[in-house]
Amino acid sequence: MTLHLYNTLTRKKDPFDLPKNKTVGLYTCGPTVYNYAHIGNLRAYIFADILKRTLIYNGYQVNHVMNITDVGHLTSDADTGEDKLEKGAKREGKTVWQVAKDYEKAFKNDIKKLNISEPDIWQRATENVEDKKTPGKSQIALIKRIEKNGFTYETDQALYFDVKEFEKKYPGEYTKLSKQKLEDKKVAVRCEIRVDPKKKHPADFALWLKRVGKYKDHVMHWSSPWGDGFPGWHVECSAISMKYLGEHFDIHTGGIDHIPVHHTNERAQNIAAIGHPVVERWMHNEFLVMKDGEKMAKSGENFLTLKKLDDDYIFHPSAFRFAVLQVHYRKPMEFNNKSIDGAKNGWAHLYNQVSDLAFGIKDKNSGKIIKKFKTKFLEVINDDLNTPQALAVVQEVLKSGLSDEDKLKTVLDFDEVLGLELNTIAPILSVNYFIFKYKGNEFFCWVPNDTPKEIRSLAIERFLEKHDQKYKDADKKRDTIEDQGYLIEDMDRGFKIKKK
Repeated sequence: MTLHLYNTLTRKKDPFDLPKNKTVGLYTCGPTVYNYAHIGNLRAYIFADILKRTLIYNGYQVNHVMNITDVGHLTSDADTGEDKLEKGAKREGKTVWQVAKDYEKAFKNDIKKLNISEPDIWQRATENVEDKKTPGKSQIALIKRIEKNGFTYETDQALYFDVKEFEKKYPGEYTKLSKQKLEDKKVAVRCEIRVDPKKKHPADFALWLKRVGKYKDHVMHWSSPWGDGFPGWHVECSAISMKYLGEHFDIHTGGIDHIPVHHTNERAQNIAAIGHPVVERWMHNEFLVMKDGEKMAKSGENFLTLKKLDDDYIFHPSAFRFAVLQVHYRKPMEFNNKSIDGAKNGWAHLYNQVSDLAFGIKDKNSGKIIKKFKTKFLEVINDDLNTPQALAVVQEVLKSGLSDEDKLKTVLDFDEVLGLELNTIAPILSVNYFIFKYKGNEFFCWVPNDTPKEIRSLAIERFLEKHDQKYKDADKKRDTIEDQGYLIEDMDRGFKIKKK
């Protein structure tokens, strides 16, 4: 059954017709490690994970590469502003190297919680600026190739990519991905004006920023033919992707915010250096929006991390993954109290359905995958990763007249793509998640399964007394619960019980 995937470059859903004996080259734009990833960022990595799992489910092998941006990404996404790593270092009173290390670790911890499979290759930008082992594959080497081919000019402040010169030789290619007219393209319009008066065109972008002027004290810097400095943000993805995937590979993923600047510039660099397009198919996910169509962003007040989501909304990482799968990756994902509650209920219902099946089956390997349902699942997931319909097929299986053994075997096969870890049913088997209503409000609770019933009852009574501002009575019950070896952790709309 043919896999069809949307290509941002063609604005069409095209068949993915690579022979099955070929390995798919997949590149994903990685995190800028100056702060925690927010849940809008994490949606992009869940999307890339579903794509990768779908390719494997269809019989392909995948070589997946992801960069870690730890230098060069300025706060404007263009050629103005402060390096985000240096901004993070000032904020936290640490070195840029420590900030990068801490947030890289935090990011990897987040994707582990979300059951996102790691790429085959991680590559830090700082480890690729100059590469002694493979010098011809470094960022400096790539910039040299672009310069040799006549697409650069140098000022006192930077070495720039000359977009007009590129357009002369490759008409229409610079704007082919964004579909944005070059004369309408505006760069550096947030809160800063362009700082280099010798820059020829607003769309021209820095390949190498010199350690002068506002960047004279830039901590991360390297020697280069253009002076002491550091590479522009866009260079790393071109250099790293071609280093590991070659000068023609299959799929490049990222968020839609990368289209007008980062990926447009990356694609131009590729062609300028190699002489032809490098990426066959560009795929982008839509934003996660919090309110009134506003996208999730670290610069706004709606910056929500996975940990905060769990702590404040009692929203398990698996429930967030489930929520993401309920919306097609090319549609904006609204995230508010209503959608959170709906996702919690849907996730808990699915896990309870599967756990009921699992508890009733002695031999978990006794069932078989039912072909008609697998065919239906393939039809929807191969239709540009239609995860909402894929979840609907899972429910069809669970509500069907199949034996419990066949239901479980079939659903677990589908979960190889969905990645909800239904094979472990860990969140339900180890922790009981439930909802109770009081005075028209819903509250959410997490309770270890082996918690005595009297402790659970006391915890609910205590929570309701606190809700009614009967604080003395609530405190007494808390003390009683703690005396029995348990702790109560209050959340925004519920509580957790934990063992001491």
